[in-house]
Amino acid sequence: MSELSLGWRTDLIFARFDGEVIARDGYVVVRTPSNPLFWWGNFLLFDGAPRAGDAARWLGLFKTEIVDLQPESRHLAFGINAPHVFDLPADFAAAGLSLYASTVLTLSREQLRLPRAALDEAQFRVAVLALPAQAAQAVELHVASDAGEHDPVESFRLFRERQMQRYGAMERAGLGHWFGVFTHAGELVADCGLFADGALGRFQHVSTHPAWRRRGLCTALIHAVCTHGFEVMGLQTLVIVADPDDVAIGLYESVGFERGASTWQMERRPP
Repeated sequence: MSELSLGWRTDLIFARFDGEVIARDGYVVVRTPSNPLFWWGNFLLFDGAPRAGDAARWLGLFKTEIVDLQPESRHLAFGINAPHVFDLPADFAAAGLSLYASTVLTLSREQLRLPRAALDEAQFRVAVLALPAQAAQAVELHVASDAGEHDPVESFRLFRERQMQRYGAMERAGLGHWFGVFTHAGELVADCGLFADGALGRFQHVSTHPAWRRRGLCTALIHAVCTHGFEVMGLQTLVIVADPDDVAIGLYESVGFERGASTWQMERRPP
């Protein structure tokens, strides 16, 4: 576990809180019984890249470790703790799995930079959400931001409701907060979470409502949350994991985040 990359180490902050993290020979089992629909809360994390011929064994392990205990988990998800890019073996592709990379970005207090444009405080304010009272607002924002990528929508809404319940419990345990940008009419238009493990902080689910994008709101939010993490939570290193092709990476870099190692994921969506 101590040899995991920074991306995977901070991923496990959440599973360790309300789920199960079990070290096996060559892999780690991650289960979240309270949210079996969460693909990346219910997965196997392997300590090396897959090789041709491994698919049958890996799928069998997933069935034994995840599906047999949680029949609602109808996906497949494998994390790979590998230092370099690798090709998806043909037998994994034949099983319907796709390979994805995520970029791990980190920030220290000294790296933090002011946004190019300040938040218009006459129109917007950054605040900590009152959970669970404002959780429903966050869920509706997440559904709107998803734009139908996860289908059916009701399954995605249930997943986000369960996630917000988790984050509320983590906040009550003193592990972090959920933050948002509100209009002065009270509409939540951007949000994210920041949760801690010692001196490490990990961002969660940065989103902006489609109607409010390209106004600098998310940049202002990230900067405000980073400042809170350093000055109030006493964190030393903040971590964001993002799609390497997502334009949001430029936003994170604009406030000082720097790219580091990648993490690798293989997944097959549920039927």
